[in-house]
Amino acid sequence: MLDLNNHLHIFIIVFTCFLFSFLITFYIKKIAIHIGAMDIPNKRKVHTKPMPRLGGLGVFLTFLFGYMLFGVQSIQMNSILIGAFIIVTVGVIDDIRPLGATTKLLGQIIAAAVVLFYGGIMLDKITIANLHISFGLFAYPLTILFIVACINIINLIDGLDGLSTGTCSIFYLTIGIIAFMKARFGGLDVSLAFIMLGASLGFLIHNFHPATIFSGDSGSMFQGFMIATISLLGFKTITMTSFFIPILLLGIPILDTVFAIIRRTLKKEPIYKPDKEHLHHQLLKLGLSHRNTVLAIYAMNILFALASIIYTINDKKLGIIIYIIIFLLIILIITKTSIIAEKKEK
Repeated sequence: MLDLNNHLHIFIIVFTCFLFSFLITFYIKKIAIHIGAMDIPNKRKVHTKPMPRLGGLGVFLTFLFGYMLFGVQSIQMNSILIGAFIIVTVGVIDDIRPLGATTKLLGQIIAAAVVLFYGGIMLDKITIANLHISFGLFAYPLTILFIVACINIINLIDGLDGLSTGTCSIFYLTIGIIAFMKARFGGLDVSLAFIMLGASLGFLIHNFHPATIFSGDSGSMFQGFMIATISLLGFKTITMTSFFIPILLLGIPILDTVFAIIRRTLKKEPIYKPDKEHLHHQLLKLGLSHRNTVLAIYAMNILFALASIIYTINDKKLGIIIYIIIFLLIILIITKTSIIAEKKEK
């Protein structure tokens, strides 16, 4: 990828992708309406009028545009392009005519397998202090599981205007900031993070409340796929910090997913069954407005990002303290809501 030592080049990448994403989304809205890729309101959803939901296609096209301008061909990059194409194709079809959960899962596994087997991108070993842990054959299912999990984590939180896109933007920005502090600008993961940051922010202008277009499954699954890929590429530094930082940056959506699994298990419902009990729904029930709910979750994500940045620059104690504060805050929210189980009326 492009040598990013010159800070001007970073600005050019982010701004160019931002501008392209912002402009192309106007056309994506028209295409979505024309082909019937519309999100129709129902009792599970927050919005009250039909909305175009093909926004992920614009983000994906921006990613391709950014690659054509700033990318360098490699086997790893080829595998990411193929995997992304598979994911977005499945997502676009689902945005037009909803697919079954099994079909979407199969598409996700195939995309993950391309990155793993063709691109050779995997989580095969980590180092804890002086202890080296190699996953051996388990690296293959572990990598597939990680990619599929990231895809579905982002998909599950895509419930309010700008929520998933803003969360992903915070992730990409944090990866960029850490790269600055570590003076590590030439890696594929960092370059992709800057391209995706511009693409996400350009789309977020249209997607933030009141949104004029949704990202749809094409967007949330693609974003999750890119976050997983960027994280796996970052794992090549193979330290415990590089293993956990990307995961902790997704702390809020990961916890929300865990709560959803527990909640649906307790209700003896399929874990993939949609409901209206996610974190953002709980904050709405507490009286926050749509916009303020999204901003509150942004703030929690930013705290996770801040803790990760502080931890990375070797102030590990302060980073851990911030992590603990966030978890205590989340526990407090749990006690005030029915995010895991229905609260009994007094």
